[in-house]
Amino acid sequence: MARSQKNDNFIDKTFTILADIILKVLPTSKEEKQAFCYYRDGMSAQSEGEYAEALENYYEALGLEEDPYDRSYILYNIGLIYSSNGEHIKALEYYHKALELNSKLPQALNNIAVIYHYQGIKASESNNPTTSNNMFNKAANYWQQAIILAPNNYIEAQNWLKMTGRFVNDNRFE
Repeated sequence: MARSQKNDNFIDKTFTILADIILKVLPTSKEEKQAFCYYRDGMSAQSEGEYAEALENYYEALGLEEDPYDRSYILYNIGLIYSSNGEHIKALEYYHKALELNSKLPQALNNIAVIYHYQGIKASESNNPTTSNNMFNKAANYWQQAIILAPNNYIEAQNWLKMTGRFVNDNRFE
């Protein structure tokens, strides 16, 4: 049974019904419709913490989806799962692939920065100041890119940039 048929709450059921109606009336190919179904099922599984099932659905969607914009969100969600599982190198790989297809994904830039910041903290705790500083600088670079795209988001990152002297003052931040 498809995950979309297993949804238990009202909002999920409503979304599923609306998505099915839209899918039927939109002039899209069979592959695009299948890709969307896999993507929707992947999001549903991911929201329930069923990461293995979500990954299976996302990989199926990737195999069918041709639109670069849509593929970028699939890749981004795969990155989210790997990040949640602590597989930061794999997460970075998928976030970067998503950005190659859609450079306007501030959430991917933010998540890359979060990973580099985490690595900077770990390096600092291991008494490795050079690596720590390099990771913090990488985090700063990605946060600044994210803030340029979404200036009202990532307030904590903006504060961290200012507090650590990594804030690049151009008028886009104010």
